[in-house]
Amino acid sequence: MLSERRLEVLRAIVQDYVGTEEPVGSKALTERHKLGVSPATVRNDMAVLEDEGFIAQPHTSAGRIPTDKGYRLFVDRLAGVKPLSAPERRAIQNFLDSAVDLDDVVGRTVRLLAQLTRQVAVVQYPSLTRSTVRHVELLSLAPARLMLVLITDTGRVEQRMIDCPVPFGDTSLADLRARLNARVVGRRFSDVPLLVQELPDSFDQEDRGTVATVLATLLETLVEETEERLVIGGTANLTRFGHDFPLMIRPVLEALEEQVVLLRLLGEAEDSGMTVRIGHENAHEGLNSTSVVAVGYGSGDEAVAKLGVVGPTRMDYPGTMGAVRAVARYVGQILAES
Repeated sequence: MLSERRLEVLRAIVQDYVGTEEPVGSKALTERHKLGVSPATVRNDMAVLEDEGFIAQPHTSAGRIPTDKGYRLFVDRLAGVKPLSAPERRAIQNFLDSAVDLDDVVGRTVRLLAQLTRQVAVVQYPSLTRSTVRHVELLSLAPARLMLVLITDTGRVEQRMIDCPVPFGDTSLADLRARLNARVVGRRFSDVPLLVQELPDSFDQEDRGTVATVLATLLETLVEETEERLVIGGTANLTRFGHDFPLMIRPVLEALEEQVVLLRLLGEAEDSGMTVRIGHENAHEGLNSTSVVAVGYGSGDEAVAKLGVVGPTRMDYPGTMGAVRAVARYVGQILAES
């Protein structure tokens, strides 16, 4: 266990390196921070921190920089989440409140996160598997052709065309619509198959084929993999950090282009709490020089999707964590009110 003084030295090194982009020496630390000890004592503390793997010497200069292990300790023990200012909070609320639908909410959230953190922002669409049904609409387009519209509690809208085996009258359509909504509205998607499995048997023989076709389409909509959608923005921000990537920035950009990689990153985030993955904690080799800050968001107590940012390990962790948490909270409020 490190002493409190050495923890303070580590905190100062992280703060200075993030702010100046330069390796930090003992003389600079004692000049900038009120550590209450001599430069010689600070040098000794830095030697211990280096031996323990929390800081490293990048080249022959006297300065040190944090390692992944040092950033981890900083995040776990030393970094409070920096709250946003009142003007920042109002700006977030006003910007997101202007969204007209779910696609607009997600698009605005990505732009906002990228601007606030100056990192790469990633926002996952609300997962259908974690959503509940708000309404199912059935519309007649032709005697034997229907449109099914599924609306979720998160404001997501899915539309499907259905070709019926035989013509389906308006009375039967209204009856099916009413019975279907009575069973599934407010219920989790995972519960729907069991709730509707006996519904065709309650209709006249000539309508059962169409009812079964409608239900099959509904169930397919609930489980389609298109739910695993995400939007990414602010990739150009990485060009400001070229020297933070020891090899090349290309592996990072290639990793960010792979949806499955980003979905896995977000999937590692806890539903309710914030998750910070630093450097080599990221399984994908292309992201070993980055950190990921992610959190779940939702319309209630349960997260329906994740959002977060990707940036260099030399990151303003308190500020980034505060921005990610605040944006997630506002998005959740909008979904709850939609």
